[in-house]
Parts: sequence; structure tokens; C-alpha cells
Amino acid sequence: MESGTGLGSTRTLPYCVAFSQLLGLSVVAMTGAWLGLYRGGIAWENTMQFNVHPLCMIIGLIFLQGDALLVYRVFRKETKRTTKVLHGLLHVFAFIIALVGLVAVFDYHRKMNYADLYSLHSWCGILVFVLYFVQWLVGFSFFLFPGASFSLRSRYRPQHIFLGATIFLLSVGTALLGLKEALLLKLGTTYSTFEPEGIVANVLGLLLACFGVAVLYILAQTDWKRPPQAEEQALSMDFKTLTEGDSPSSQ
Repeated sequence: MESGTGLGSTRTLPYCVAFSQLLGLSVVAMTGAWLGLYRGGIAWENTMQFNVHPLCMIIGLIFLQGDALLVYRVFRKETKRTTKVLHGLLHVFAFIIALVGLVAVFDYHRKMNYADLYSLHSWCGILVFVLYFVQWLVGFSFFLFPGASFSLRSRYRPQHIFLGATIFLLSVGTALLGLKEALLLKLGTTYSTFEPEGIVANVLGLLLACFGVAVLYILAQTDWKRPPQAEEQALSMDFKTLTEGDSPSSQ
């Protein structure tokens, strides 16, 4: 039975989700405004090619990844398989967009003869990207591909949830590192004089942090977890019996 009182009740869930989406869209819009106003816009040529990187990473590894994590909180009444597919597809879109951003920055560095992978931001970025890909691959193998046993899925599910939240948190932190690095490389000592670009980017950083906190807060509320449907529980017991030979009556 769903709770009806308190901050963690499902009554406040739609408002918190809507607030998180407002923050997420503001992050994307503010990123576009920053790149358009102070970095020349976005194109696959000249210095503007670099700008593809932050925009794609923000859309993919921040906004879409955050929304993918919220799928199981938002679609509480949909079938489990529908929710799984939507969760997986959002992660696929996020990965593809992030891959475009990664190719853009490496290609730009090659053209400009810049060094690769020397900064803390780049190290964290590669780590996040690899972890994200491995997490999706393992999650697909366990939860969408019909080969994993019931007990194996049950044992891995807590780790999958924890790693998903951790990778999202690392993505936000890496984006903040990259934002600070981009400002220091361009503005240098004038950053401390409250340059307009610095102020806009600082606001973007605050919005990034707020979006990350909003998503993690929603995920942390136990009352907002998707309740299993009766037919799903029956199917789970049948699947357990088929894959492991256990009797439903033994549970």
C-alpha cells in the first residue's frame, strides 16, 4: 500500500520529478547558452568542434542518464518489461550521444595537435565512460537477456543499483571538473574578476550539482520505489522454478 503522508509519500513524487526535470532542462539550456554566447557555438569544424564535447556529455551522461535512473520511480504502474526496455533505451541513447562527444574532443585534439588524457577531468571522464559501458552491458546480460538465473539476478540487483547511482554521481563531478578546467584555460587570472562568462558557467555548475542532488534524493526514497505487481510476482516465482528448480511453496 502506498504511503499517503510525509515528504517521502508518493503524493510529492510527481512534484519532485517535475522539479528534477526543470533542473535538467535548465542545465542543457544553460550549456547551450554558455557555448553559444562565449564559445562561438557548435559545429564539427574549427574550435567549435570542441564545443560538441561538453554539450553531448551534458545531454548524455547527465540529463539522459539521470532520467534513465528515474524510470522505475516515474513509471510505477507500467509492466516490468516495458519499464526495463525504456530504462535500457535511455541508457543506449545516453551512451551514443556521449560517444559522439568523446569522438569530438579526441578528433579536435588530433587536429590541433594537443595532448590527450593529461588532466584529472580526462582521467575521470574515461573512467566514467568505461564504467558506464560495462554497467549497461552487464545490466543487459542480467536483466534483459533471458539467460541469467533468478538468484543471480537477485544477488546482482543491489550492486547494479549502487553502481548506477555511483556512475551518475561521478558523471556530475567529472562535468564540474571539466567546466572549471575550461574556464581556467580561457579566462586565466581574469576568472577572479567576475567575468560574465565565469558567472554564467558558475550558475551552470550550481544547476548541475542541484540536478544531481535532486535525482539522488528521488532514488533514495524507499516509499517511491516501484511496487511489484501481483502478476510480476507470480511470473518471478515461475521463472525461479524453471531456472533453479525451486518450488514456489518453499518461499
